Amino acid sequence: MTGVRRAAAIAAVDLGASSGRVILGRVAPDLLRLEEVARVGNVPVRAGDTLYWDILRLYRGVLDGLRAAGSAAPDGRLDSIGVDSWAVDYGLLDEDGRLLGNPVHYRDPRTDGVLAQVLATVPGTELYAATGTQFLPLNTVYQLVAAAGTAQLAAARTLLLIPDLIAYWLTGALGAELTNASTTQLLDVHSRQWNVDIMRRLGIDPRLFPPLRAAGDPIGELRPAALDATGLAGPVAVTAVGSHDTASAVAAVPARGSRFAYVSCGTWSLVGVELDRPVLTDDSRRANFTNELGVDGTIRYLRNVMGLWLFQESMRVWHAAGAGADLDGLLRQAARLPGLAAVVDPDDPAFLPPGDMPGRIAQACARTGQPVPATPAATVRCILDSLALAHRAAVLDAQRLSGMSVDVVHVVGGGARNDLLCQLTADACGLPVEAGPVEATALGNVLVQARALGAVGSDLAALRALVRATQPVRRYEPGGDPAAWVAAAARLGIHGYGVR
Repeated sequence: MTGVRRAAAIAAVDLGASSGRVILGRVAPDLLRLEEVARVGNVPVRAGDTLYWDILRLYRGVLDGLRAAGSAAPDGRLDSIGVDSWAVDYGLLDEDGRLLGNPVHYRDPRTDGVLAQVLATVPGTELYAATGTQFLPLNTVYQLVAAAGTAQLAAARTLLLIPDLIAYWLTGALGAELTNASTTQLLDVHSRQWNVDIMRRLGIDPRLFPPLRAAGDPIGELRPAALDATGLAGPVAVTAVGSHDTASAVAAVPARGSRFAYVSCGTWSLVGVELDRPVLTDDSRRANFTNELGVDGTIRYLRNVMGLWLFQESMRVWHAAGAGADLDGLLRQAARLPGLAAVVDPDDPAFLPPGDMPGRIAQACARTGQPVPATPAATVRCILDSLALAHRAAVLDAQRLSGMSVDVVHVVGGGARNDLLCQLTADACGLPVEAGPVEATALGNVLVQARALGAVGSDLAALRALVRATQPVRRYEPGGDPAAWVAAAARLGIHGYGVR
């Protein structure tokens, strides 16, 4: 679809690990405006021994949100809809296209020990050389090996990652968008096709995996049932976007040129650089960097850091205990405390599952001979210092391993609101931090759709220029004592760059 003359009205369905949203975007060559029209909680549900996503509740929220987007659009019409979400999790369909059960949450313990089992069959050097994907126990490949022999997997005929599942329900079209497919550890990083050989060696049926599509490709139009549920007047196009939320966020980084690092900061911090080819060296594998696909065939060369999950889960625990912790007040108190009194490794597996996060942080500090945070504010300062330290390690490693030098670190996503974290990241990295936009994921989602409609420029540089021209960004200059960050890293056994 091309030749849109008025400002395009575009809905971005952005499903995060803690909440989902529908955003209405208005886009023209000199206009980029977002309005959140609906939000739905995304709370996992434990049934028996399994932790699930409540995917039907989430989809009901998507339909309600699209109805709200249509009502908020100037003429009541949407030109396009795009869906992004978190990575690795999936739904299974039977031969009639019906969902066989709620998707299992990536924090479910079913994958405990499975990574070692997989590497006994396909050595890590070979798996990394083929896929370029980091070794995380939550990756789709380990979930599927863990599910081997179950009745549900035996009955399955199609596997759809979360955004592709939502798009299927909206349109009836089956497919897998590349940016999210690249997180499964089952996509060949060279051919950018499903790696059938690895699937077969691990006992995974390649017939489960649908055809691949790229960001910007048309998926289909809203089917009649979706039109009825949303009240929208058809036809309404559904367009593939960077369906991994980080891919959409990186597409909206307001960078000038290529010499930048990014931190897409939310529940997870995704820290890295943008490249035009993968890095598949042994050093890269040992540093656990991933080569995920980005919009327009770029490589998101990054490391996953546990991110603000530690903060979010601590807040949940304090509220559940009746502590009534106030977010802004805690951040103000934390900013007044001495820095780097105690730091932890955010990627310690102990921090992955839900639970008593403040208690686990205290145990980690005691175990490493550091002062145990005595107050919630001290725990918050420990978390933010630790995240900044992890950001530093990843930015340094990304430069060393890729050969790319960077001049600035862009922090996008919810973490861009956190002044203390942004300043600490600038101090730790010794580089200026430009923070914003907060809504990078939704912006990237909307912009890829707008480009497919012909409403904006054709390359990433043009999309990013529009973000710079229309969205607020704050700059933080580095300060403090660089030696203090080196010493803090040494406490965790991190030496030189980010290498342990």
